[in-house]
Amino acid sequence: MIRFLCRCLGLLLLAAGFVGIVYDGARSIANNAVLVTSVSDVAVALMKDRAASLQAMAEGGQPTLWKLLGLPFTLSPAAPIALVLGLVLLWLGQKPRTGIGTRFRP
Repeated sequence: MIRFLCRCLGLLLLAAGFVGIVYDGARSIANNAVLVTSVSDVAVALMKDRAASLQAMAEGGQPTLWKLLGLPFTLSPAAPIALVLGLVLLWLGQKPRTGIGTRFRP
């Protein structure tokens, strides 16, 4: 069941990453400049009002941790992160390999 969930989320994230690349490419071509959608832009689009409250909560709890990890993550491009996370989830959800010298029946 966990493998199925990992594979489904991995495929969804791969599709989202591909859509993000196409969206960023179309925006870049239309504006004659390289435009990249950041993780914070995606969070604001999906969660609207909650994104600001989550950021304020993270900054209030550990401001140095937010500056070291949170801020660079939210400013990074969303499409490559979705692609990498999708590939990792697909790798985690793959069927286990059979050992060398063991027999199995299909």
